[in-house]
Formats: sequence, structure tokens, C-alpha cells
Amino acid sequence: MELTKGQVAVVTGAGSGIGLALAERFARAGLNMVLADVEEDALADAARHVSGHGVDVLEVITDVSKERDVQELVAATLDRFGAVHVVCNNAGVAARSDPWFGPLASWEWVMGVNFWGVVHGCRAFLPHLVGGGHLVNTASIAGLMPGFGPSYDASKHAVVAVTESLYSTLQLAGVPIGVSVLCPGWVRTRIVDSDRNWPDELGELPPGDPTRDVVERHIRRAIDEGSTPAYVADAVADAVTAGRFWVLPHQEFLDLVVERWHSIAAREDPVPPEHVPGMPPREQLMAEVLASLGLPAAPPQGP
Repeated sequence: MELTKGQVAVVTGAGSGIGLALAERFARAGLNMVLADVEEDALADAARHVSGHGVDVLEVITDVSKERDVQELVAATLDRFGAVHVVCNNAGVAARSDPWFGPLASWEWVMGVNFWGVVHGCRAFLPHLVGGGHLVNTASIAGLMPGFGPSYDASKHAVVAVTESLYSTLQLAGVPIGVSVLCPGWVRTRIVDSDRNWPDELGELPPGDPTRDVVERHIRRAIDEGSTPAYVADAVADAVTAGRFWVLPHQEFLDLVVERWHSIAAREDPVPPEHVPGMPPREQLMAEVLASLGLPAAPPQGP
């Protein structure tokens, strides 16, 4: 679809990172913006920033894990603008706690925001896009290859699956709604610090995974050296304009995905890649993790 002045775009998780970059990108094209986020101060700052592009901006505090909040976001959008043309279900979080021995609350939080937030957004906005529009769901390269944390991987795989299913359904029905799924690699966001928005209703913030600190310093470096959110937002805007489903801005990660599927086709047991872009070799990471636990390094593997 063509992005034109006066259209309306909604972005969740718009207070920072990719969400803010998406809002800026659409605002530069002349679209009026609805910004949603659970973080009130960041949302207010984002709204002031985006309004500097000369468009009308509405900010709505929204917890996308709650269906009622998302329905209220739809109502606020229609009350202010009377229509919606682009919806980006972008809000996302990542947990630091131990996925297997820590509390289940971390899983509930991640799945609530990353998965149910997308489901709620699609279900709530779809009826208002039937005349023509575009949905963008933010997954991750973790939605195509695991290795970034069990709850995060699971939520992002689910986003890819439901988005592809929605795309196929709309195509089969001939409904003029475009659908895209965004699967980026490392991007300069605050995803590692997601627990700043840990909800009180889930109780006390769980302690971190004992090995998390070792891996996290490498993740933070990879993120700091990753793509700018603006680069990713440009890729999304291009996909919306072209009506393209896949938004895969990082070829080096896509290459790993292809290798993984070749191994699946060969019915091979899973083996993590020796080197993930931006991270140290797997052998080095394992040695550092074992050292942090006071365990001896694994013996080197033979040829």
C-alpha cells in the first residue's frame, strides 16, 4: 500500500527502540500517529519527539497483554482519527530469570506481551482494516531459530506462525489487508532491560539466571554494535509499501536459519551454531559459563 499524508498508523511499544523508529518513519511520510506503550514517561517523550514531524500524535498507555487495554486503544484511535491504516504490533520483552527452575511468572509475562499482545492487536484492529490497510507483527530472528532464551524463542516462533496463518487466511479470502512479520537480529534497543517494566501484579521480580551475567555482557555488546532502529524501520516501511510478508533485515542471521533448515531436512539432531553474529564462538561462551559456575572446562572435541 502507498503511505500517504493523512493516513493513521498505530505502533505499540512506541516509547523506545524499534517502536519509536517506526513511529518516526511513518510520521516522516505524513501519517498521523497513535503511540502505545506501558512506560508512561518514555511514551510522553516519544510523543513530543514524533509530533515534531508536523503530524497529529495521540499517546495511549497500553498493556498489550490485556485484551481490554488493546480494545481501549482501538476505541481511542477511532475516536480521535475515525480510521486506521497501519498497525504495528511491536511491543516486546525478554526475561532474565531461569526458565526451568525460576517462577512461571516470567513465562507468563513474556508470552503475555510478545504473543498475546500480537493476538490482541490483530483481533482488535482487523475489523477496522477491512477497507484496506496493513498489519506488521514484530517477531525476531528468534522466531526462526532458537537460542535466545526459551520463553523469548517460544513467543517469537508463535508470532511468526500466527502471522503467516493470518496472511494466508486473508490472501485466500481476498481481503485487501497486507500482513508482514519482522524478524530482525541485533538492534540497538533496550530489550535486555525489559524488566524495568515488570508488572506488579506478577509479584516480585524473579532473580536472574545464574549464568545470565556471563552471556548478557556479550549480548549487550552485540546490541550496541547492532543495526539502528531507524534501519529496521526503513525495512518495515519498504515492506508495507511493497506488500511484502517477510521483513528480514539481517542476511547473516538468515544464513543461519537456512543452515538450520538444511539440517532439519537431513533429520539431524539440533546443534547450536558455532558462531552467532556479534557473539563469541560457542566454545568460548561455554567455557565462560562453566567457569562462572566453578566447573572445569569441557575437554576439547576431537576432529
